Amino acid sequence: MRLNLALAAAGAALLAACPALCFAGDDSATTASPASVSPAPAPSLPRFAGGPDLYETAKAAGQFTILIQAIDATNLKGFLKATPNITLFAPTDDAFKALPPDQLARLMAPENANLLQQLVIYHLVGAPVDSSKIKGAKGQVPSIEKSPVLLDGSNPVLLINNANIVETDVRAANGGIMQVIDKVLVPPDSPLAASLQPAAAAAPAAGQGAAPPAS
Repeated sequence: MRLNLALAAAGAALLAACPALCFAGDDSATTASPASVSPAPAPSLPRFAGGPDLYETAKAAGQFTILIQAIDATNLKGFLKATPNITLFAPTDDAFKALPPDQLARLMAPENANLLQQLVIYHLVGAPVDSSKIKGAKGQVPSIEKSPVLLDGSNPVLLINNANIVETDVRAANGGIMQVIDKVLVPPDSPLAASLQPAAAAAPAAGQGAAPPAS
């Protein structure tokens, strides 16, 4: 499938409309709320080096191979390489592996390229969003998919929806910013929204400990 020209236009429009991040005023209305309790400290990851653009930055890191596969499969590589000053909330391979395996396979199937592209662009915001714009604030911002994401900097661990931002402000040379996250974000209007809940996020059965992290 080819990248719809409307996607590039949407990204450009968001850049023009939002050169600096402005949070929505009502932080209670959201399609995906974070946990009501303070999140646990995020795991420490190695510092990633910034590349010429967000695509090359993620590819060189070595921990985003499934994300890169999804970008390639949906013809988003050119968009990420050519579009400056956007933000990618990048799920690690472990984040993708925490999805139910059958649903991840379904999502990556060629016949579901439209659904996969919808999911990938939900991880993109059409403005540079560094951690200083998130800390101390809470509110919605539009993704390039158009559905909003909830950014929450009211706790020590920064959140986007229910995902921890585990590495902040990895900067590409073209002005793009990569924020590393530990869960895959699923747009609420996706037909797969109900089935793509991370297995690792399920509550453990009574008498059992927390589920082990995905390998």
